[in-house]
Amino acid sequence: MSLVVIDNAAIATVDANGTEHSGGHIVIRDGMIEAVGAGKAERPTEDHDYIDASGRLVTPGLVNTHHHLYQWATRGYAQDSTLFQWLTTLYPVWGRLTEEVTRAAGAAGMAKLALTGCTTIADHHYVFPDNGGDQIGALVGEAKRLGVRLHAVRGSMDRGQSQGGLPPDNIVEDLEEALLGTEKAIADFHDPDPLGLIRIAVGPCSPFSVSRELMEQAAVLARRHGVRLHTHLAETTDEEEQCLAENGCTPAQYAEQLGWLGDDVWLAHTIHLSDEAIKRFGQTGTGCAHCPSSNGRVAAGMAPVRQLLDAGAPVGLGVDGAASSESGGLGEELRQALLVARFRGGPTALTVREALRMGTMGGARCLGREHEIGSIEPGKVADLAVWRMDDLAHAGIADPVAALVLSTAPEVDRLLVGGRSVVADGELRTADLDSITRDLANAAEVLR
Repeated sequence: MSLVVIDNAAIATVDANGTEHSGGHIVIRDGMIEAVGAGKAERPTEDHDYIDASGRLVTPGLVNTHHHLYQWATRGYAQDSTLFQWLTTLYPVWGRLTEEVTRAAGAAGMAKLALTGCTTIADHHYVFPDNGGDQIGALVGEAKRLGVRLHAVRGSMDRGQSQGGLPPDNIVEDLEEALLGTEKAIADFHDPDPLGLIRIAVGPCSPFSVSRELMEQAAVLARRHGVRLHTHLAETTDEEEQCLAENGCTPAQYAEQLGWLGDDVWLAHTIHLSDEAIKRFGQTGTGCAHCPSSNGRVAAGMAPVRQLLDAGAPVGLGVDGAASSESGGLGEELRQALLVARFRGGPTALTVREALRMGTMGGARCLGREHEIGSIEPGKVADLAVWRMDDLAHAGIADPVAALVLSTAPEVDRLLVGGRSVVADGELRTADLDSITRDLANAAEVLR
């Protein structure tokens, strides 16, 4: 048995009532939250780890609902391009991915996310070059080594340039390969245990790189195995124009035709949505992964977050691939989401606590894990971020949640995943950061 006591902390539980404590405690037993409340903890008589969190804010661990970890090895390309231009520049580079490159890039991306408050990562991996080795296995192995929670979205593309798609033909699979590879990933790695680190989702890449047949059959496969569905949707006007020309409907209408709206689906970006599409997302419980920094990097537009929230759709935050968001940290996306919402809708478009909820419980809802993670409540998994609030950038800000969201992202003093310290005293403790950095530099050079 393991027992951890966090004491003297400001706590934002992000529970249904928005409960907060200016000074409080959390007790963790065997990876699960046993108690949370105001005031000092009663110290247990049995052996325990004691964390004095004075000058700290504790929140649920952040949930990254959309990423491409392999892209950590291809940052800095196509700096002034639209999404389609950026993709056509990078697809040939990604065609040189190996298992070793993906492992190095994945470790670097996960380390950065952990150091910026993220405990759960949904990674959408859709590039499987010939002779590329075990791409999903490489990512799963690094998640287990670093001790972070991974939703590995087994992606696929079967529509290369010869069939009107964007990717080169040498990095797409045929329909059968894609479905068999996805089913194998579920069989090999999916673990539904609340404390388990690895889950698999099904994720054809996007309507412009995937056939109708793959979209439809992937949905059937996912529902047969009881796992979730994920893809990119409504990210750019280019995508909408192509979908209208080829299918006579918008991307959101196309998704609904294919059976891709529902409470087991979450979609990345969802920027260009009609009022009717927003209403349907809310009615069906379809989740949205909002990626504000990446959307700005490729000038895709501003997602209608306020309208989606008001419609009742789950909305979480995503960093997206580091090749379209070179920083790769999740903590800063809280602030970016708030600013983008206010650019679009004025000063009341998103509050600081709504931004935090999107980054925690909103993400948990997108991943179907709202009963396990996303808030600090007894009976939930102890995935927690402990933010330092006593440094120059944050000391004296009256409201610690405002300090987290409105100021620069604070240092993560400690990150616990299932009660285990992945970060302690601001340092990654589960792997050597210098080695990860060297391996990443080597991987980037291989691809260049």
